[in-house]
Amino acid sequence: MLGSVNSKARPYSAQHHQQPLCTRKHQIGALLLVATTVFFTKLLDRSSLPCSFTPADPVTASRSSVHVTNGGDLLWPHRGYGPVVDLKIYVYDEREIDGLKALMSGRDGAIDSTSCLKGQWGTQVKIHRLLQESRFRTRKKEEADLFFVPAYAKCVRMMGGLNDKEINQTYVKVLSQMPYFRRSGGRDHIFVFPSGAGAHLFRSWAKFINRSIILTPEGDRTDKKDTSAFNTWKDIIIPGNVDDGMTTNGATLVRPLPLSKRKYLANYLGRAQGKAGRLKLIELSKKFPAKLESPELKFSGPDKLGKIDYFEHLRNAKFCLAPRGESSWTLRFYESFFVECVPVILSDEVELPFQNVVDYTQISIKWPSTRIGPELLQYLESISDEIIEGMISRGRQVRCLWAYASESASCSAMHAILWELQIKVRLFHQSTETFWLHDGSIVNRDWVKFSDWRPPMPLP
Repeated sequence: MLGSVNSKARPYSAQHHQQPLCTRKHQIGALLLVATTVFFTKLLDRSSLPCSFTPADPVTASRSSVHVTNGGDLLWPHRGYGPVVDLKIYVYDEREIDGLKALMSGRDGAIDSTSCLKGQWGTQVKIHRLLQESRFRTRKKEEADLFFVPAYAKCVRMMGGLNDKEINQTYVKVLSQMPYFRRSGGRDHIFVFPSGAGAHLFRSWAKFINRSIILTPEGDRTDKKDTSAFNTWKDIIIPGNVDDGMTTNGATLVRPLPLSKRKYLANYLGRAQGKAGRLKLIELSKKFPAKLESPELKFSGPDKLGKIDYFEHLRNAKFCLAPRGESSWTLRFYESFFVECVPVILSDEVELPFQNVVDYTQISIKWPSTRIGPELLQYLESISDEIIEGMISRGRQVRCLWAYASESASCSAMHAILWELQIKVRLFHQSTETFWLHDGSIVNRDWVKFSDWRPPMPLP
């Protein structure tokens, strides 16, 4: 009789629970309450996002690469770096460390930093100057997250200010005077090595700064050394130093040509240097002179190729070929973005900057260096102008990342470097020569507190 309408179960239930019937009005009210709750929850979540990361549209939030808004501002992806830069960097002064001045202006102090701004090694000066003026600079070592060690060693060496032996000895001398370097084993110290030689410019790098953060455009040097000085997980690849006349806003040295007015399919502008890939391109240009331009360049003497002449040649092709030279990286890759030709990388071991946020498949081509030949030109010829224009357009949006501009610019190489540096910050610092006690004090092997460490200090 449980299913009978005359069952006593019903009056029992009504007597003890007295629940009102659930009408349609109740159901609609419940749905409205749920919808309102969800709406305000999402509204509060959105308002709590840092103002420096505000997606412009729903698609933006799902992107993991940098992109430009309709207003021309570059937006950084949350996934790639984070919502905000929060760094404190101490920049060593040449007067506080004996030997730093020699690494910046030579043994006699005769080399002017302005003369070191030119060429591929100019980044070591630019990064130093930008950090000196940065809002992220601190003058208190005790509150610093990272420490920047300025040195223009490549320039000083090229201009005869120091030889290789002197550079090595001076670096060691400088490091022995830095208690904070010893505290962390160099893990929180930043060095710039701006040329193809990378950190090998400091011959004893592997012994003294193998744990430090190295900023360099060079990710491979195994053709001349047994090991590469670049470590994917601690070091940062930086862009090469493109001439300021091409990267600054406003009038530039040379403006890009429309695709329809470009004479060549591709070009290679550079010396052979006895490198297999470059020699193949020069031979290929002789077989297909109407498609591939590869003139014999002279960088000295009366027939020296001028700066403007160089960029006018570079802009006259749809594709700019960038083969390996003395090392895996080439400045031509970065220059191609400013004359708006699609860079074709012909260097298998190359490392590219800011891979957290830049998708290079959208703005460049990488072709096996072992397959340089007619098939390369055939492949490039098969790409429509529409696709080329799309790649150039996307490259135009991110090329600001190759320009060493001030922090007032909405996008620059320095902005991206700061994001990369923030990833390297550690809360805790240790090395084989640091020890800590129950009260939190840091001491050395002789129980001397960190605050009392005095140079010169023994190095590993």
